[in-house]
Amino acid sequence: MTFGPLRSLQLRLIVRLAVLFVVGSTAIVWVLIWRGHDAIDSLGDRELSLRAEDLAGHVSRDPEGRVRLSLQKAYSATPAVDIFAIRDREGQIVAAVPRAFGPMVKHWPTPTDDPSYFHLAGVDGNAEDYYGLGITLESAAGPLSIWVARAAGVNAFVYSLLQEFAVDIAWVIPLFMLLVLAVAAFAIRGAVKPIREVSDIAAAIGPATTSVRLPSEHLPSEIVPLVAAVNRALERLEQGFAVQRQFTANAAHELRTPLAIVTGALEAMEPTAELAKLKADVGRMNRLVEQLLSVARLDAVALDVSQAIDLNEVARDVVANLAPWALVQRRALAFSAGAAAIPAAGNAYAIADALRNLVENAIAHAPPCSEVTVATTAEGSISVADRGAGVAEAERDRIFERFWRGKGAATPGAGLGLAIVAEIMKAHGGCVRVDTAPGGGAVFTLVFPPEPRSIR
Repeated sequence: MTFGPLRSLQLRLIVRLAVLFVVGSTAIVWVLIWRGHDAIDSLGDRELSLRAEDLAGHVSRDPEGRVRLSLQKAYSATPAVDIFAIRDREGQIVAAVPRAFGPMVKHWPTPTDDPSYFHLAGVDGNAEDYYGLGITLESAAGPLSIWVARAAGVNAFVYSLLQEFAVDIAWVIPLFMLLVLAVAAFAIRGAVKPIREVSDIAAAIGPATTSVRLPSEHLPSEIVPLVAAVNRALERLEQGFAVQRQFTANAAHELRTPLAIVTGALEAMEPTAELAKLKADVGRMNRLVEQLLSVARLDAVALDVSQAIDLNEVARDVVANLAPWALVQRRALAFSAGAAAIPAAGNAYAIADALRNLVENAIAHAPPCSEVTVATTAEGSISVADRGAGVAEAERDRIFERFWRGKGAATPGAGLGLAIVAEIMKAHGGCVRVDTAPGGGAVFTLVFPPEPRSIR
């Protein structure tokens, strides 16, 4: 299980590339250094073999039958660096540089045709280490046993160059790795950009936008099946939402007529206590049907929010229509205008519906004999304040969900009123928020986007 920043696919790929690059670079440098050492050793062995062959080619017998080396002076120029010894088939030393090397090899086993390697820790008082080979070669004087060696310090310069190369590589690799990782990060970011774009589209899909489908162009082939599966799921969701909306609208329409008949019949009856309760129940049913129809309209048809309206006029009309009903409920309803005219772009009917829902909720939650205040501001907002119990902080995000009602809700309802308000404000490009009123209770505010046009 992956935690923290490594949940990012982009970061995972970069980290894995970095690890792969470090391991690969380390292995390559190690192989290069190893091959460099091996090449130096191989070249040294090859040089010693060629020198042994050269020595054998210049050994001959003089007229007296003695074995002689004609190039001894040339090979005696650097006795502290290069040493050699030649022994004939009788075991006699033909030539040796330095001379002390001859007695050393006189009793050594006769080498074969294949080189055998040896190491000497100093010769003739020289503390230098020597590495060499012994081999048996044919010559004009017959088979010869030849030993050649070179001081270990001769290759020190080459080895220092190799070490300097390794140090340089050790500094270059991190810089090169950073460059490669930067290019890789840029390339990976470009590769996952279509995935981020599809994710943004998917995040914006909601109940009102189920017709949107995720594009599969320019996506990695591994992601295309997932996108196709999500699109099929969206199609099923869209069909389910369409069936649900149609059922809601049909049910609401079918209920309006019988409820209107029942309401008319109740109005013609003699007033009684039981009749008052029955009228209240039928009134709530009528309100629920109206809310269901409002929800169906909001889901099915896009609101025309381009009309020029005055928020003062809309709020004043709602207050005037609901004031008598508020008095019957033993609450006062007041209106306060923030300016002579507050222009806005929107749908007057929908805004009035949203405000009516807020006022009805406020009156239902306000204590008897208290006042509910509707106020507008010049900045383009309408607020409804009551003196009720208010809304708990933990519930302020959920009260605008459809059919959600808090535990122990004291007032009847289906939990649709505030959801309708939120949908209407969303269609207007604004929002609805709830706060605590200065004197206690709740204040709901409809906030509209700035509108530069004026009312004519």
